[in-house]
Amino acid sequence: MDADRRRKLELLVHKLGLQVRDLELLDLALTHPTYAFEHNLPAHNQRLEFLGDAVLGLAVAEYLFQEFPSLPEGDLTRLRAALVCEASLARTAEVLGLGEFLLLGHGEEQGGGRHRPSNLADALEAVIGSLYLSVGLPEVKRLVRRLFGERIKELDGRRVVDFKTRLQEWVQKRGTENVNYKILDQWGPDHAKQFRAGVFYRTKLLATGEGRSKKEAEQEAARAALSRLQAGEEISLLLADYHDPRKDL
Repeated sequence: MDADRRRKLELLVHKLGLQVRDLELLDLALTHPTYAFEHNLPAHNQRLEFLGDAVLGLAVAEYLFQEFPSLPEGDLTRLRAALVCEASLARTAEVLGLGEFLLLGHGEEQGGGRHRPSNLADALEAVIGSLYLSVGLPEVKRLVRRLFGERIKELDGRRVVDFKTRLQEWVQKRGTENVNYKILDQWGPDHAKQFRAGVFYRTKLLATGEGRSKKEAEQEAARAALSRLQAGEEISLLLADYHDPRKDL
């Protein structure tokens, strides 16, 4: 690792408020597979991402368990899902500026990979995994509280957003049929699958969404569709192919 890279990682460690001796492990957490492939490196960040996903899930679950002693299991599960979904992790990674620390292959760099939500979310999980190994679980738990504390306060006292339910209610209040979902694409290794879902009204595609599970992708698609419909942009999508049976009389 050259001196410039070391200085950049020391800056990140300072942002995290931790004392990390093993900068090599942190560097690996920020090494995208495309960079490793182009530079013939033996490893990249996906193994640390796998570890970090489990560590983050545990830390968030414990935090919620302590913060909301009266919430039942189902509500805690929805809260955790809202906090560790790709969109939430990507936002947290953006606050930390993780994108500027990523090592990317040329094609991924040119394609906007430094700002891609999936890359940011994966990098944050990999960083969490590296910190678990270098500073231990208690420090990671404290970091998670700092990173997600404000987000948890936003969710406190209100129902966790279920965009699929809200979209269904929006459509059915207008006397129309319900929407349906289809998985349009999937990619990535088995432990880090990505899915793209589409939400349809009859045969019309209202919106698409991506996520690290089919449910998450469907939620993102519903969120996007609801945003467009509430803005009044796409009401024609619900009406364009409506057939009034009275015309057949």
